[in-house]
Amino acid sequence: MYYATIILFMAVLPLASILIEHFLAPGADLLILAGRWFVFWAAGIRLFLAGVRQVANPAFTAKTIFEIEDPGARKIVIELGFANLSLGLLSIASIVRPDWVLPAAIMAGLYYGLAGGRHLLHSHRNRIENWATASDVLICLVFLAYALAALLRGF
Repeated sequence: MYYATIILFMAVLPLASILIEHFLAPGADLLILAGRWFVFWAAGIRLFLAGVRQVANPAFTAKTIFEIEDPGARKIVIELGFANLSLGLLSIASIVRPDWVLPAAIMAGLYYGLAGGRHLLHSHRNRIENWATASDVLICLVFLAYALAALLRGF
């Protein structure tokens, strides 16, 4: 389920949304569509749902991703969940506030980049952490490319 969620929110749903909207509005700017839908799905829905899970069941993230059995780690995971809920909600709201897409992409790109970098420094990653690492780095690069292109175009 974890792997399917990553693939859906980081690739399938954003790309499908871009294609559908491009088909419905053939002249739509692909850069705007890419920003809108990657921010909505990869930052918005993915991080919001991760936040809900981390607040409701912090042991999953502590044990499964970070391999920490100490119940005290759950307090930190809950606070991570609050950050994910906040960034996710901002990114979801950007669907109705297009002027929020670029700031959300910058914030999410930085967040994913820092998380991916931290994962890369951990040399004893398990399979789930490897997936988290790859998805964090890849989506960071997507958001970085979008932000640079948007800034160069004067968004």
